[in-house]
Amino acid sequence: MIDMVYCVDNPKKWHEGNMKGNSSHYSGLKYLGPKFIASFQENSGARVYFNTLVPMEGVVIKYGVISSKDLITDLLEWSDLYIAGRLHKPVEIIKKTTSSELQTALQLNLQSAVHAALLILPETFSEYEFYHTICNLSYAGDFRMTFGENKNKVEHIVKPQIDGFRNLYRPFLKSLTDYVDFPVLTEGGGLCSQDTCPLAKLHHLNQLPRWPQKALTRFWNRGNFKQDTEDVLRGIAYDPDCSAVVEQCINEIVWKSSIRQSLKGLLTAGIFKSVKYSGQKIVKMLK
Repeated sequence: MIDMVYCVDNPKKWHEGNMKGNSSHYSGLKYLGPKFIASFQENSGARVYFNTLVPMEGVVIKYGVISSKDLITDLLEWSDLYIAGRLHKPVEIIKKTTSSELQTALQLNLQSAVHAALLILPETFSEYEFYHTICNLSYAGDFRMTFGENKNKVEHIVKPQIDGFRNLYRPFLKSLTDYVDFPVLTEGGGLCSQDTCPLAKLHHLNQLPRWPQKALTRFWNRGNFKQDTEDVLRGIAYDPDCSAVVEQCINEIVWKSSIRQSLKGLLTAGIFKSVKYSGQKIVKMLK
């Protein structure tokens, strides 16, 4: 099934037009009107509204709708790491945006993924492990990976698209030569290595988006907020378990958003489509 995402400026207007031409794509929620649909999209789950199992020109697609402002927030802050996580992988952009704000957010999202992956990875790693870690940022915490998704999903995404990942992240790695040595960029192979001293880790921690930093602060202070974010990040940079702490806090963001969005999907898809879609996922997982 092909996944598509529409980024729109006015969700109400978009759904109103789409419901007139493609009413069958929607569940019974359509009877509550486009205003409700738009509100439900923007105020629940990961702020995406999905229509699934939609036949189109001989293929079956699933398409989501997200507002420009919500997409930019997720890209910059990783508030849900939902669409932002999908955009860590090579994707086909059908229509390029003319919004400089969105263009900047798309680039910063990729930059954030590099810093997060380097914090999780050890001192030496392979090129494949680097891309696998990036791709896994939005899957490791997804509750569906425990049951309902193919356990090798990340591997199946990364291995066939190494060149796509390479093209996507080459510009950011070239700007981090003081922190990481990526031989494949110049020599075409070899193990990668990075500086894992506390100052290097602190640099990466300072480049993380707002929500992971908030999660790290909550974790470090165990909910009491005894230290501010600056002090917390410095403390984590010197912690031997820094990589595990970062991974756990990112996983928590994904865990929460994946549960909320899945519950939302029961309503946006309808019971019949939800059961059919879940069944297909389980069959695929068991193959």
